[in-house]
Amino acid sequence: MLTAYIQAAMRHATYEILEENEGFYGEIPGLQGVLGSAPTLEACREDLQEALEGWLLLGLRLGHTIPPIDGIDLMAPLQQEAA
Repeated sequence: MLTAYIQAAMRHATYEILEENEGFYGEIPGLQGVLGSAPTLEACREDLQEALEGWLLLGLRLGHTIPPIDGIDLMAPLQQEAA
């Protein structure tokens, strides 16, 4: 489920070329603070995925609400356990 969530989130990622060919910037709309940057697009994707993974782990540990993406709701199992 976690892998599917990460893959779905990465499909929503947007990228842009930084001014003066300084590399690439990426973010995932709807996931505040999840961003990456690197000299190449592939390195930017990797940086963005690492940021996403860290954001998810910290958010789940702190009990933050993680928004569903493409019907994948990481909070559903936690909500079922609480009931």
